[in-house]
Amino acid sequence: MTELCREISDKFSSIEATRQGMEDLGYICDKTIASAAYLSHHLGKPVLVEGPPGVGKTELAKTAAEYLGRPLIRLQCYEGLDESRSLYEWKYGKQLLYTQVLKEKINDLLEGARGLDESMKRLNNFEDLFFSEQFLEPRPLLQALKHKEGVVLLIDEIDKSDQEFEAFLLEMLSDYQVSIPEIGTIRAESTPMVFLTSNNTRELGDAMRRRCLHLHIPYPDEKQERQIVQSRVPEVPEKLRRQLVSFLQQLRTLDLKKIPAISETIDWARTLVLLHTESLDIEVVRNTLNVVLKFREDIETAAPQLSRITARAVIES
Repeated sequence: MTELCREISDKFSSIEATRQGMEDLGYICDKTIASAAYLSHHLGKPVLVEGPPGVGKTELAKTAAEYLGRPLIRLQCYEGLDESRSLYEWKYGKQLLYTQVLKEKINDLLEGARGLDESMKRLNNFEDLFFSEQFLEPRPLLQALKHKEGVVLLIDEIDKSDQEFEAFLLEMLSDYQVSIPEIGTIRAESTPMVFLTSNNTRELGDAMRRRCLHLHIPYPDEKQERQIVQSRVPEVPEKLRRQLVSFLQQLRTLDLKKIPAISETIDWARTLVLLHTESLDIEVVRNTLNVVLKFREDIETAAPQLSRITARAVIES
């Protein structure tokens, strides 16, 4: 076992070691999340991470890469994504140059050939490099397979891609290999750690789910959210930290178009620090509510409740 492999094994020696290691890097997670990372490493299976936007799905993959000391390769999914953008494409410019060189050499190759049959035999013996790996431009999926030391591969927002692309991924997720018609099968040189994220904008197929461990990350409870704020924005005073988290926990109970997520919590905490806020009051809440709520309709929905929610948050602190 190499020193690097031994170090990684130590990091994943237990679920608690995994949880603590990620927490040391600022990613506050419970045992469910740590278990998914731990099992992914030991079983060599991808993790499908579902949950509402902004709860830390993408951040989990980033933290795992930092924790392992491996590069993060990210594939952002969208409608119309295909293998030429995700797996590979050909270096057409170099292929064209190769064709020009080949034309110059063809006469030398066929010099002295007697008849068509002998010319064809010489051509058949000639090494065809036009469709070979040296003319291949790797995209994120192929980069992950060809990396010798292993990477963390993040396939972000898989639910935004088409069902055809989802089907294309199945070979990659089950065997960590891909088939390129002109070349053959390319297998992973070192098994990547794979995270797929989904905001549930469409239902993923059973074949995809069978190949993955499943992890759902919900909105955090009040205690965990305070820990996240303390980790990410440590300059927030404890009193204010309790108030802003209490405020957001109450705000999420309203009928909103977009419920504030952890990313908004962190942004609001940084905003309050920037404004030298020591305690929540209705004026600062109204002036900074657009950091938390991103739709005009949500601001109008919350407006009549702001005084009550603010007062409760201050009292509970």
